[in-house]
Amino acid sequence: MNNLREKIYPFLSSLSKTVHASIGLTILLFLLLFYINDGFSFDKLFWSGVAKYVHSILAIMWIGLLWYFNFVQIPNIGKIPDEQKPAINNIITPAALFYFRWAALLTILSGLIIALLNGYLRDALTLSINSGIPKHTTIGIGMWLGIFMVLNIWLIVWPNQKKALGIIEADTDAKAKSVLTVIMFSRINTLLSLPMLFSLIAAENLY
Repeated sequence: MNNLREKIYPFLSSLSKTVHASIGLTILLFLLLFYINDGFSFDKLFWSGVAKYVHSILAIMWIGLLWYFNFVQIPNIGKIPDEQKPAINNIITPAALFYFRWAALLTILSGLIIALLNGYLRDALTLSINSGIPKHTTIGIGMWLGIFMVLNIWLIVWPNQKKALGIIEADTDAKAKSVLTVIMFSRINTLLSLPMLFSLIAAENLY
């Protein structure tokens, strides 16, 4: 058992190797399903499925990090001794924000690609006002909530976060205001996250 642990640990201690192994397992699973189903048609439906898979991965990272900030980091940062806070603010938070903001943007872009491939992009973005398709209206609500949340991140949260973290120069008062702005708009995104997810899941399962 110890020998097995000694062999596995160096591999799993590398995030890069772990992620590549996960991708490899996914490809093997795809090939197995390909064989079992006597192949797939590489048509629009197939590529829409690929886009949904990528969309789901990105959404998990985005919302997972949003909830990490709001359920873990923000409520507990005040409990950390001042001498230890630079480790959070200078290392962990910038790294988390990198994946957070790009996962959010790519989630929306992949969602728009899915809608385009399935032919309902315009109808969903207009909330199906002209065609009156409830499923498209529901998807559209989720899409607009997601778009609003991403705009919050890139236009409000990230610029203010850079001031709060000292990535760009700002005086003490400006930093304090930026911290409050980040918290408020992060809370707004948390508020909207459940309705957004509900809209998208409802559209897939209730119609």
